[in-house]
Parts: sequence; structure tokens; C-alpha cells
Amino acid sequence: MPITNDISKIATCTSCQVRENKSNYWTAVLFFKHQNGSFIRVPQAPNLNTGKPNGGMTVYYVQTSSKGFRMITGNPMLRSMKPDSNAPPKVTSFRCLDSDLTDHNLGQPPGGGADPIAFPDRACQGVIRSQTYFPQCWDGVNVDSPDHASHIVFGTGPLDSFSGLNFYRAGCPSSHPIKTPMILFETIWNTQPFKEMWPEDGSQPFVYSMGDPTGYGHHGDYMFGWEGDTLQRAMDKCTEFNGDPNYCKEFHVQNDDEVNACTVPSVVEERIEGYLDALPGCNPVQDGPSDATGIPAESCTAISTTKGLVPTAIPL
Repeated sequence: MPITNDISKIATCTSCQVRENKSNYWTAVLFFKHQNGSFIRVPQAPNLNTGKPNGGMTVYYVQTSSKGFRMITGNPMLRSMKPDSNAPPKVTSFRCLDSDLTDHNLGQPPGGGADPIAFPDRACQGVIRSQTYFPQCWDGVNVDSPDHASHIVFGTGPLDSFSGLNFYRAGCPSSHPIKTPMILFETIWNTQPFKEMWPEDGSQPFVYSMGDPTGYGHHGDYMFGWEGDTLQRAMDKCTEFNGDPNYCKEFHVQNDDEVNACTVPSVVEERIEGYLDALPGCNPVQDGPSDATGIPAESCTAISTTKGLVPTAIPL
């Protein structure tokens, strides 16, 4: 989509609680890999204090962005932990929560404390929460870059002694002096139905939709789409501690039915629900530890590549 497009004017609805927010938020889908080799999608669940949306994610803003702005965080090809001088630790991470979303991580912020960068190596009592931080230091000029990442970088500075993070107090380098925005995704994956199906050998059974069974390839995309100056007005005037949009007069808050009614029709006739013989799209599981590689189009049998000639999975 061209950066000159104003998403807030193109969109016909939004699945966000705030009607004025037409931004696009994306993260990979989580699947459970059964011991017989088949895959089934892990359902999402609402986060705390978000009502009853059909999944989705919770997004936290610190400062607004500009029209046309977009960025990515994380690397979908990673299959092992690699030091990255351009990103601090725990850019992406996971946390086990109880079924009622009770958090026992001693008040640590997302990514803090013992939160792993890879998928949890044990069955969580309730759900898995994936946590995705986006960089917050902008070059002040470009709303995008060829790699969708170079125009914005993570801040620098010492790690907090309690959490081991520096996202909230990091300073910006002279090359990227504008501190806007700092965005955090929290996505709740309802892994409870699979707790009794954990492999007997103890191996971790979850895999991301791009064929990542490690969790290191966890990543997210963001495209700014707020109407006018709504977000900036809200951030200037609305200071309710928990950030509940219901307490902000700058917003028009949608109810659950309005949120869930906004859906995007499938653009590929492909089975994505139930047990599948393969992951949707051309995404074979690549264990690593080397980086994953792209699959040549001529070797791909997915409908999304062959335009309907061969199904990704045999219908059950």
C-alpha cells in the first residue's frame, strides 16, 4: 500500500475498540503441531479489561505517529537467539499466565524477568501471552524504508536492574532523534485445550504460521491509521492510569458486537481451520538453528502461490 494512502479514510470499519483507530496491527498465527504431524490453529482469547472481542491484541501507545507511517519488528527467519546490536534484549518474548490471566511474574513488565524469547518449554497452566515491542526512535523524515525498519530504531541506554529492559527510558541516537512511537502488542493464545496433548517426550509442540517451531521468529507489523489528531488529543488529555478508552472523551468507543462485526473476507480459498496436513501457504517447518530460507515458487504447492491448482492440505 502506498505511503500516500490515508488508511483512516480508506477503511470502512475497525475491529479496534476506538472507532477513530483504523490502524493495521499484525502478528503471526500460532498453531499446535500434533504428534501425528498435523496442525491446528490455536485460538486467541481477549486480554484483561478488553471486553469480549474475537481475539485480537492489546496495543499500548506512548506517543502518536504520522500519516503513512509503518514499520516491522522482529525477524521471521530467526530460529535461534542471535545478538543484534540494533535491538535490545526481549524485543519479542512470551509469558505463561493462569486461565484467568493471573500473572505471577512479580510485577515485571512484558519481557521482563524470566520471560523467554523462545516458546515456553513447558505446558502453561492457562494461556501463552506473546509480547512484541516496536522501536521508538524515528529519523524524523521517512515514514517507511525499503526494509520497513531502517527509518526507526530502538533507543540506547543501560538496562533497568529490575526488569532487564530499557524500552521505557532509552535515549535516541542523533541519527534517529525523534522519540515516536513506542508500541507494545500483547496477544493472548488460548493454549489450555492442548495442555493434555503435550508430547510425551517433552518437546515443545507450538509452531508459528511461517514455519517457526522455536518462537525466535516472532515478529509484528504496524501501519498507522488514526483519524486526524484523535490519538494525539487523547494522549495529551486522557491520563486515566489503566489507559481504559472508556474514560477518554476524545474517543468514540465501540461495543463488542461492533468490534467483532468488522472482518476481512478471505482472499485465498484455502483451508485454515481444523486439522491440516501442512501449514497454510508455502511455510514448511524449519527447525534451525540456522536462519530459515524462502521456498522457491516452483517448489510451492500452496493455493496462495499456485492460484488454486493444488491444495495446501487434503480436505478431511
